Amino acid sequence: MSNYSINSDSIKFLEKYLNEFSPTGHENEGQKIWINYISSYVEKIQTDLYGTSVGIINPNSPYKLIIEAHVDEISWYVNYITEEGIIYVSRNGGSDHQIAPSKRVIIHTEKGFVHGVFGWPAIHTRKPFEEKSPNIDNIFIDIGVSSKNEAINMGVHVGCVITYPDQFFIMNRNYFVSRALDNKIGGFIIAEVAKMIIENNIDLKFGLYIVNSVQEEVGLKGAKMISKIIQPNVSIVTDVTHDTCIPMIDKKIQGDIKCGLGPVIGYAPSIHKNIRELIINTANSKKISFQRLVSSRSTGTDVDAFAYSNKGVLSALISIPLKYMHTTVEMVHKKDIEQTILLIFETLQVINNENKFFID
Repeated sequence: MSNYSINSDSIKFLEKYLNEFSPTGHENEGQKIWINYISSYVEKIQTDLYGTSVGIINPNSPYKLIIEAHVDEISWYVNYITEEGIIYVSRNGGSDHQIAPSKRVIIHTEKGFVHGVFGWPAIHTRKPFEEKSPNIDNIFIDIGVSSKNEAINMGVHVGCVITYPDQFFIMNRNYFVSRALDNKIGGFIIAEVAKMIIENNIDLKFGLYIVNSVQEEVGLKGAKMISKIIQPNVSIVTDVTHDTCIPMIDKKIQGDIKCGLGPVIGYAPSIHKNIRELIINTANSKKISFQRLVSSRSTGTDVDAFAYSNKGVLSALISIPLKYMHTTVEMVHKKDIEQTILLIFETLQVINNENKFFID
């Protein structure tokens, strides 16, 4: 079995990648960082019209296997500016209205960043029996102006994207904490797999397409487009899934998943049994701990887009347990990241050595 541990150079890449803004529909700056890192480990880079980026090893092979993640992070749009300069918002992806009050924000304008805050009325001003919860109708942003014209003169207009400025840090040595771990941690994982292939001189018998898709958070859009372009035979998708051992989650509904116990192998109609069982057998033979999770109808990840594209693609899903999804303090365990990288790397070697899923 090969070994892998996250080193300081990899951490520097991950930190830079996570801290850069990549809101859905505006992923370009994050993609630049990812492409710059992965370009040393692939033979070819291609990018489609909407920004999905692909690093390719062995691009001339007729047999194509994708390992995939998505780069986009949830965000907000400026939706309405009052005459007093208060800004109301619309979601760009599944942004959580309940965490918004008192959060700092950055509004992306053609004139540069405009800083602001999600305001909220002080507790002293609220009637005890008429408490209002934060929702999309009442959360608002204050950028320190007194009129709509003042906001417009700063470059703010309807349609500007809004992100949170929270940045990456390591907590208690084992936990990586950041916004946008959903799913930039997947982009990190697939880049590290490519790195391992090159550093271990693996001679692939198929074309490996390392795909960092855009617009997953609004309906798997990037994966749908790139699958039609590449027309792969096999796809192994990475994403995050919920750690269900935190308070207020019902394991009977959400499953029993915990950070630190290994990658999560998915079961769903879009996940093909043969490729899933190959991954499980690889994990068992290489003594890589893993967990299992069922998705009833759809996984809600890019695996659904790949599986049902073209004439059908043999697809599987490997997820990373994550705490506090769609907040600015998403958390993943270092061990789960390392074990997922190893599992994908070892699975690719089994496919390579046994010529699984490809016809001579």
